Amino acid sequence: MLYPSIDALLQKIESKYLLVNVASKRAKEMDETGYFQMKENEYKSVKSIGRALEEINNGLIHIKKN
Repeated sequence: MLYPSIDALLQKIESKYLLVNVASKRAKEMDETGYFQMKENEYKSVKSIGRALEEINNGLIHIKKN
């Protein structure tokens, strides 16, 4: 089973397309800057895209709506 689940993530962000966009931008940001919002040992995933999804699931990333 994948963590976090798509059902849990879609309760945070209502669109799959927006979820993919936000997660990919955050993963790219992590790769470029090396800045993580959680301690590295708190992540379950090793890859930055999984870590970005974990941050979204934990409510650390918020989306501004225009």
